[in-house]
Amino acid sequence: MTLDHYKRLDAQNPLAGLRDQFFLPEGVIYLDGNSLGVLPRSAPARIAEVVAKEWGEGLIRSWNTAGWFDLPQRLGDKVARLIGAAPGEVVCTDSTSVNLYKVLAAALNLVRQAGEAGEAGEAGARRRIVISERSNFPTDLYIAESICRERGFTLKLIDASELPAALTDEVAVLMLTHVNYRTGAMHDMKSVTAAAHAAGALTVWDLAHSAGAVPVALNDSNADFAIGCGYKYLNGGPGAPAFVWVHTRHAGQFEQPLSGWWGHAAPFEFSPNYRPAPGIARYLCGTQPIVALAGLECGLDSVLAAEAFSDGQGSMAALRTKSLALTDAFIALVEARCAGRFNLVTPRDHARRGSQVCLALSDGGPGAYAIVQALIARGVIGDFRAGDTQMPDILRFGFTPLYLSFEDVWHSVEHLVQVLDGEEWKRLEFNQKQAVT
Repeated sequence: MTLDHYKRLDAQNPLAGLRDQFFLPEGVIYLDGNSLGVLPRSAPARIAEVVAKEWGEGLIRSWNTAGWFDLPQRLGDKVARLIGAAPGEVVCTDSTSVNLYKVLAAALNLVRQAGEAGEAGEAGARRRIVISERSNFPTDLYIAESICRERGFTLKLIDASELPAALTDEVAVLMLTHVNYRTGAMHDMKSVTAAAHAAGALTVWDLAHSAGAVPVALNDSNADFAIGCGYKYLNGGPGAPAFVWVHTRHAGQFEQPLSGWWGHAAPFEFSPNYRPAPGIARYLCGTQPIVALAGLECGLDSVLAAEAFSDGQGSMAALRTKSLALTDAFIALVEARCAGRFNLVTPRDHARRGSQVCLALSDGGPGAYAIVQALIARGVIGDFRAGDTQMPDILRFGFTPLYLSFEDVWHSVEHLVQVLDGEEWKRLEFNQKQAVT
């Protein structure tokens, strides 16, 4: 557990050079890539080129000459390589919340159609429940609550341990986040999807904390719908466009509810009647944010660069190996050097762990927020998530293997020890809540 040991691990790690792809401020250890990824070095020049040359000089011609028109599909194909999808199955567009609304509406339409046609028998007619985890990311629950209210469905919230028993013949859709944003706990997508299908339900997966962080196999898992964001592990920049995937068996069946002109089969036909584009393209809506998409492409390319070190297994195989090693090292150091002060919230089991480590104070006290703020003041940037009656306050640390080193892990725990031993977290300025935690 010496610093020299972790320096040797960095020297031996084949992914170490990928760190050079990013701007990393001097004196900062960034453990918040699960909230906002860092800036790729290629992004400023690329965005400047889009603004000054393609927009400034090419003007409207750039929709044709600079490839703007099909950018959502081209970037979608890059995302597909990271989430176990095929070319032509993903588009990058809109926000995670908007895309969730689209796919959840499409899923409920499929259920309604099956019920009306009698394809699912008597049970199909009474499928009026959408299930999700109580600890799911709030925007997912808000979107689901809204659409259920509009369409006469009921949103039922459960704990993960209740999942198998909750899949009754009244369930229409199971909506889950693959990696829990609070705890870092990861579902077995393939087995959960199989259980949902066996009960006659469709699955909607949120990959916000999965894409670019852990291996995902949407097609192999036989999932139905998935969405995810571009600004966390994909390094697309604040508010970067999200992505949407729909299994090919569903992609052409329904118009999504936001039937804008960009999702029309022939947008420049300017027909007054909507005719949906084939396949995933119908999940586009309005005119696309080209400058933001250009930034996202730089982020995607930074993740895909790991393919060179994956022995043909894809970027995520190499990144996952390092991610698990980083999180293992962090957990071991915290437990050795901060013995008895924290409880580990994130699963130890590799198969159930995302790319983050979450800690809770073992005494249940209120100091988690202040400890995180004290660490940030030292240049160790993590974040805090407030608890509730069922979950303690969380100190949350994201580990992005593209740019984090083993030496970073050692120093981050050293800073944590000093914050605790020196009682720095008790200072007034670290106990004043800010708007973003």
